[in-house]
Amino acid sequence: MNIQAMMKQAQKLQQDMMKTKSEIDNKVFEGTSSVVKVEVLGNKTIKSVKIDMDECSKEDIEMLEDMLLVALNDAFAKVDRETEEKMGKYTNGMPGLF
Repeated sequence: MNIQAMMKQAQKLQQDMMKTKSEIDNKVFEGTSSVVKVEVLGNKTIKSVKIDMDECSKEDIEMLEDMLLVALNDAFAKVDRETEEKMGKYTNGMPGLF
């Protein structure tokens, strides 16, 4: 294989990687925990936080904080799973590159 063909193939691979990463970055992932629902983007930016106030009272603030942590971690774990799943084909299974 000549150098030009290799460069062209590398550029195509890079374009495919960037497209896939962009798709993940713009996808909304939902995390839930009892009375809390959060939405985060694939780039791990928090998009929204919803709290079902019918299910909690002011005395439940500490529990609510814990629920937020669980819901956010759930959403971020989904981002990580999809990133590894979709980007893994470019990294040959080497975790943590994205």
